[in-house]
Amino acid sequence: QVQLVESGGGSVQAGGSLRLACEASKYTYYMAWFRQAPGKEREGVAAIYTSPGNTYYADSVKGRFTLSQDSRKRTLYLQMNSLKPEDTAMYYCAAAESWFRPGPSWSEDGKYNAWGQGTQVTVSS
Repeated sequence: QVQLVESGGGSVQAGGSLRLACEASKYTYYMAWFRQAPGKEREGVAAIYTSPGNTYYADSVKGRFTLSQDSRKRTLYLQMNSLKPEDTAMYYCAAAESWFRPGPSWSEDGKYNAWGQGTQVTVSS
């Protein structure tokens, strides 16, 4: 099973920026970021179909968050700008080693078989 190592995260004031990174030990069809705030369900933030590089975003982060990947390093980046207090959560990197049809199912956590340990993002007002 693929191993995922996350980095980045931290605390920032509203309007600030952070970047998360997730390195995979091998190729996977999809990589994604999910987040879970206290008392809330885990939700999909953004995902990439690694080849050809299609990206998907939750409506709540469109225009503020940007995914990119370094295929050679098998690393996924999530650039988070204009952060809001409601972005505060534990962020998890996920990877899917099995192919699934590109589209809305990117946000279903059951599609991913590997998960990182999580990294905390805290945005203060």
